[in-house]
Amino acid sequence: MTDLSKIRNFSIVAHIDHGKSTLADRLIQETGTVKERDMQAQLLDTMDIERERGITIKANTVRIDYTADDGETYVLNLIDTPGHVDFAYEVSRSMRAVEGSLLVVDSSQGVEAQTLANVYHAIEADHEIVPVLNKIDLPASEPDRVAEQIEDVIGIDATGAILVSAKTGEGIHETLEAIVNELPAPKGERDAPLKAMLVDSWYDAYLGVIVLVRIIDGVLKKGDRIRMMHTNAVYPVDRIGVFRPQMEPIDELGPGEIGFLTASIKQVRDTRVGDTITHEKKGCAEALDGFKPAQPVVFCGLFPVDNAEFEDLREAISKLSLNDASFSSEMETSAALGFGFRCGFLGLLHLEVIRDRLEREYNIDLITTAPSVIYHVYLRDGSMMELHNPADMPDMSLVDHLEEPRIKATILVPDEYLGDVLKLCQDRRGIQIDLTYAGSRAMVVYDLPLNEVVFDFYDRLKSVTKGYASFDYTIEDYREDRLVKMSILVNEEPVDALSTMVHQDRAEARGRAMVEKLKDLIPRHMFKIPIQAAIGGRVIARETLSAMRKDVTAKCYGGDATRKKKLLEKQKKGKKKMRQFGKVEIPQSAFISALKMDD
Repeated sequence: MTDLSKIRNFSIVAHIDHGKSTLADRLIQETGTVKERDMQAQLLDTMDIERERGITIKANTVRIDYTADDGETYVLNLIDTPGHVDFAYEVSRSMRAVEGSLLVVDSSQGVEAQTLANVYHAIEADHEIVPVLNKIDLPASEPDRVAEQIEDVIGIDATGAILVSAKTGEGIHETLEAIVNELPAPKGERDAPLKAMLVDSWYDAYLGVIVLVRIIDGVLKKGDRIRMMHTNAVYPVDRIGVFRPQMEPIDELGPGEIGFLTASIKQVRDTRVGDTITHEKKGCAEALDGFKPAQPVVFCGLFPVDNAEFEDLREAISKLSLNDASFSSEMETSAALGFGFRCGFLGLLHLEVIRDRLEREYNIDLITTAPSVIYHVYLRDGSMMELHNPADMPDMSLVDHLEEPRIKATILVPDEYLGDVLKLCQDRRGIQIDLTYAGSRAMVVYDLPLNEVVFDFYDRLKSVTKGYASFDYTIEDYREDRLVKMSILVNEEPVDALSTMVHQDRAEARGRAMVEKLKDLIPRHMFKIPIQAAIGGRVIARETLSAMRKDVTAKCYGGDATRKKKLLEKQKKGKKKMRQFGKVEIPQSAFISALKMDD
C-alpha cells in the first residue's frame, strides 16, 4: 500500500517531434526502472509503425520509483501521449487520469499549433502544468525567447521553466524534482466504495482484454467481482498489476494508483473507455463523468486488390477494431472494385496508420477510395439522411439542400509564408476569422469546409510553407452550401468508385483534371473510348482516348485503290460493332493514381 502523498500522476504533452518520448526514456533510465541492457530508444512506443514513423499513436503508461533529494521514495505514474491532432482523443482521455502535466516545448522551434491544442486539454482537466524547454543542446536553441512565447501565447508563467536536453540527459534530475515538488498528490479515500476509471483497453492474445484503470476511491484486489456501471456486466478479476514498461503483477491497487486488470473479458467492445468500475456488491452510488466517444470524421472505402483476400480483410479489420475504439467499419460493394469495407477515421493520419497496419501486419494489398466526409442531405419531404458515400446520393429532384461539416482551423506560420497560406485557405473556400502574431509568427484562424481539408490540404500546406507551418482543427458545425455529385463515365458507363462530392464553382476544374488524368492512365483499346465527367445529366468535361489500329492494307502492294478502301470499310464496321459490345478494363493502378488527386 502506497501513501497517497507519495504518489504523482502526470502526462507529457507536446507538439509532434518536440521530444516527449525521448524525455520519457530519460526519466525511465535516470530512475533505473529498466535495466541498461533492455533500454532502447522510444521505449514506450511498442508498435512497429510508431517506431518507423517516429510518432506516438497509442498513449502508453509506466510506473517509476524515484528517491528524491529529501530522502523520500515517490511513485511516479507517467502517461506518454500522442502529439498528433488525429489522436487528440487519446490525449483527452489520458488527461483525466492524472493530476499534472509536463509541457514540453522545443527551445529551437517554440510553441506550435498542437502544443496549444494539447495544453488546452490539460487546462480543461484542471492540471498543474510544469513547462520544460527541450533540445537546449542544439545551436539554434533560444530558451529565453521561447519562455516568453509560452507566456504570451498560452498564458502560463514560464519563468521557472526547466531547461532540458532529453538527448544528452541534462536537466533530467531537475525535472524529476519538479514533478515531486510542484505537481499535486492525488486525492482519494481508501475506505470508500471502489470507484475506478477505465482509461484504456486493448486485446492481448493470451490474457484477453487488458484494462488500464485509475483508482479514484477504494481498493481493488485480486479475486474481487467488479461491475462496469455503463454496461452492468460483472466480471471476476484474474490479475492486477502495474507497468514498469513490462507487466508486473501486484496484490492490490489503492486510491490514486494507475494499473491494469484482466478479468477474462472477451471483447474490447465490452469495455467502454471512460466507464466507471466498481464492486458488484456495495458499489459506489454514481458513475464518473464519461468521455464523449470519438466521432469518425473522414470516410473511405478499403477494398482488397485481389478479391480472394476479402475474408482475410474482414478478419484483419475486426482484429484492428478490437484495439481501436475510434475506428468504425461496415461492408460495401462496388461494381468496379468488388467487395470491401466503408471505414470511418478520425483524420487522414489515422487513415494512413490503419491502412499501413492492415498492409503490414496482415499482408493484404489494399485500394483506398477517395476520402469523403459525412454530408447531411435534406430531402423535400422534410427528412434528413446522412451521406457517407457519394455513390449513394439520392436523385437531385428529391433533394432540398445539402449541408457539409465546417472546421475551425488554427495555423501557426512564419511571417514570410503568410501570403501563401492565406491564398491556400481562400482557394479552399475558407473564411478568415482571426489573424494575430506570436513573436515573429502569425497565428491564423480560419473557418474551412472539412471536405476541402481531407483531400490534400495538409500536404499543400506543408509544401507552400516548406514544412514550417503547424495546423490543428476542431469541428464546428454543419452549414448549407451548393454541393453537387460529380460522376465519371468511361465509355458511357458510370464508375462508382470515382464519384465525388464537389462545390458547384469548382466542379468544372476538378472534372477536367480528373478526365485528363484518366486519359493517361487507361490503356488504349481497339476502339475509341470517351471519358466524361458529369453532374446529373450534364457533361462538364470530356476527353477521348483514341483507338489502336492494325494496318489492314499492309498486304496490298500496288494494284487497285478500291481494294484498300474495301478493307478499310470492313475494319470500320468491325470497330463500330466492337465499340457497342466492348468492355473497358480499368486497371487497379489507374484507380489508385486517379484517386491521388493533385492540384
